[in-house]
Amino acid sequence: MRFTLPFPAFVLLVPVAVAPPFTGRAEAAPMPVASRAVAGDADLGREPSWTMPGLPDVRRRVLAWLAETESARRSAGQPLEPFAAARALWPAGDDGPEGTAAAGDLLDRVMATFAAVDPRCAAIESALRAAGGSMTADIGWLADPGTAGLQRDAVRLWIGRQYVRQDRFDDALTLLADLDTATAVDPAALLFHRAACQHWLLAADAAIESLERLLERADDIPVRYERMARLMRADLTTLEDESLDHIARRMRDITRRLDQGRPGPQTRRVQDGVIESLDKLIAAIEEQQNQQNQSGGGGSAGGSGNSGSGKPMDDSRIAGGKGPGEVTKRDLGDTDGWGNLPPHKREEALQQIGREFPAHYREAIEQYFKRLASGDDSP
Repeated sequence: MRFTLPFPAFVLLVPVAVAPPFTGRAEAAPMPVASRAVAGDADLGREPSWTMPGLPDVRRRVLAWLAETESARRSAGQPLEPFAAARALWPAGDDGPEGTAAAGDLLDRVMATFAAVDPRCAAIESALRAAGGSMTADIGWLADPGTAGLQRDAVRLWIGRQYVRQDRFDDALTLLADLDTATAVDPAALLFHRAACQHWLLAADAAIESLERLLERADDIPVRYERMARLMRADLTTLEDESLDHIARRMRDITRRLDQGRPGPQTRRVQDGVIESLDKLIAAIEEQQNQQNQSGGGGSAGGSGNSGSGKPMDDSRIAGGKGPGEVTKRDLGDTDGWGNLPPHKREEALQQIGREFPAHYREAIEQYFKRLASGDDSP
């Protein structure tokens, strides 16, 4: 991934903090489980609102789904060979400590089971596992009332997680938003990836709520989830709306959308919000500068009147300044949009931002508007 705008470095870990796909081989657990408590953490002091299902419970639900699906196929006279291969993914006795999976990622195993007996799931898995894969398979059947709840929710969770890995946060959140931790085969993955989408899209309140729920079981979730959740929560609680950092993150989101070929209405709404925020920021900086000029226009407290030379008089005497002591008022104009400013005015504002903030913020804003000027966001 490429990020050119300022943003906390830890966020880069979100799409890659994932487990390897399930291969069917008994291996060491890829997701170590946290086994410590952090003193003083408020999230450890209340009763968790969700539970972590153990492998036996997930196996029971999956095998029940296989039995029901196999019975329907038998009645329809369809081949039953795939079901033996699907059941082989769930051997008895492969439980790890405290009933957690010791052989690959649990959600991947569930998806592999569905793919073994359902060509629709196989097409989805193949499309999204391909290098740079995008969804080409039909997923409309997931909304069919006839689709079993276990399969519907697990496939949506698996697709949502793949979308997060591809930085498709809007699509992922659409799939994950209304899934229930009570029925999810991996509620920790659901809460973490939902929070990752909300964090990127700057839905701060919703993200903090998801992170707080995830951290209710800080001792039980994978270590990578627990550590990343704390970092994201700390980041969001210090992020100020309409700050330059907040603007830069929205600009980065616009870059992501354009890189994915999505210059549609949602992208334009984010762009309009960025321009409006920049207009406010620039106006605030200019107003502050005006106030500083006005406060310094009448001379210093010592009565300096040396025609604006910037240094005190050589001798004490009555000042000879003849100016009226007034400052020319500047017309800030309307806020039709940053993109409409004349080049010299735009450069003047950028110079002001460069004086008030670190240099990389100026570079980020310049890069953003160069991109707009090149026409990359045209539909």
